[in-house]
Amino acid sequence: MTLNILYIEDNEDNMTLVQRALEARGYRLLKAINGMDGVSTAENQQVDLILLDINLPDIDGYEVARRIRASGKSKLAHIPMIAVTANALKGDAEKALDAGCDVYMSKPINIRELWARVEAFLPTP
Repeated sequence: MTLNILYIEDNEDNMTLVQRALEARGYRLLKAINGMDGVSTAENQQVDLILLDINLPDIDGYEVARRIRASGKSKLAHIPMIAVTANALKGDAEKALDAGCDVYMSKPINIRELWARVEAFLPTP
């Protein structure tokens, strides 16, 4: 059984790094390069976990998280969502959690930490 992880990220280098890291563990990565595409993908694809950048070109990740949690799709109310962001100011983690994210990770991405965070929610395929 393939587990699908949606990564909502506008930076191509970050997307490539995460894709390689997760595919090496057997996960399938679904990609969205802005917030609106991310919400749409979450609503229309089989998604098991969401990685969410906060600084996106259209709507910010906080709004993406709120929209996903408020979606009419009941499965999205509880889907694991990890904020992955360069925002490291006091209060940023709390804002991500308040918006509906389950975990906050700062960039630059540490691959071992990424694997551990994902595997805390999903079994390794």
